[in-house]
Amino acid sequence: MTPRDFLGRRLLNQQIARASRQSPAEVVAALCAMQAQDYPGALWAIGLRSEGATQADVERAIAQRTIIRTWPMRGTLHFVAAADVRWMLALLTPRIIAGSASRQLELDGAIFTRCRKLFIRALQGGRTLTRDAMCATLERAKISTTGQRGSHILWRLAQEGVLCFGSREGSQHTFALLDEWAPAAKSIDREEALAELARRYFTSHGPATLQDFVWWSGLKVSDAKAGLAMATPHLTRETINGAEYWLPPSTFIPHPSTFFPVHLLPGFDQYMLGYTDRSAALDPAHCQKIVPGNNGMFMPTIVIRGRIAGTWKRVIKRKEITVEAHPFVPLNKSETHAFATAARRYGDFMGLPVLLQA
Repeated sequence: MTPRDFLGRRLLNQQIARASRQSPAEVVAALCAMQAQDYPGALWAIGLRSEGATQADVERAIAQRTIIRTWPMRGTLHFVAAADVRWMLALLTPRIIAGSASRQLELDGAIFTRCRKLFIRALQGGRTLTRDAMCATLERAKISTTGQRGSHILWRLAQEGVLCFGSREGSQHTFALLDEWAPAAKSIDREEALAELARRYFTSHGPATLQDFVWWSGLKVSDAKAGLAMATPHLTRETINGAEYWLPPSTFIPHPSTFFPVHLLPGFDQYMLGYTDRSAALDPAHCQKIVPGNNGMFMPTIVIRGRIAGTWKRVIKRKEITVEAHPFVPLNKSETHAFATAARRYGDFMGLPVLLQA
């Protein structure tokens, strides 16, 4: 497998190269989990993988409760399919909770029990509350939310499967009860969960290594190995430069040149965040341009034939979107044309015309 074949497989398996005809909820289920701390970017990450989807379509899937936004892995916000949220929380959050800062914030089991009861009483019956209203509920019960306490309580109870995010109220995010928001979420035993997580990760992110899977999932190495071993009947193995990669079986190896050549990805997209080793797609010399100052904030990226070739910015106005390219090296004529096409695709997703900024 050549480097271009390698990137072609990733583009295809991540549903970037050819947006699927799956619904937004089906896209999320296929990728298993999609990072979502940047909410507008996360909507686009789903939309660019679902042919013809608009931002309204993705938000409708959230409102219809087929997509859940919560903290299922690595203590970080992700979108997951409603059917998967229970088993993913059960498998992945205990280690995160055990290593959390509850003690430093003077939060103990008794306080969390009180918070749990307060929120169940406040939200039952399908109600949702904004973050401020959730904190006000605690404050009225003499539970301090100063500093990081309020955020930590919400984070902890979401990882325990009590809370999740609901639909937005205007620009405000809300919280709901997970039991009411995703009543059909299934529970499966630990071995089945490990196998399912591994199968979906390597199917949607391959070619990828065991180390990539460990990073992405937050599992212990021993658990990641066990999951991969159970998933191997559904995967194929390739050895590239001495490293072992896993990916779904395929009858052909796609070449990036056969795909639409330019893609505009949001920050925190799985094409970057899905791997611990990102050198196949990103020249290490440009890492600081993607994560300035190593501050943990990933910039939106321009991907050309599988390689990250720059960053892009957009300014959303009432009647149009301004899109500006910042390539690492100047784009040639065909790349400039392809960038414009990709920008218009983003505009279609947002429902607004695009003005390209030189």
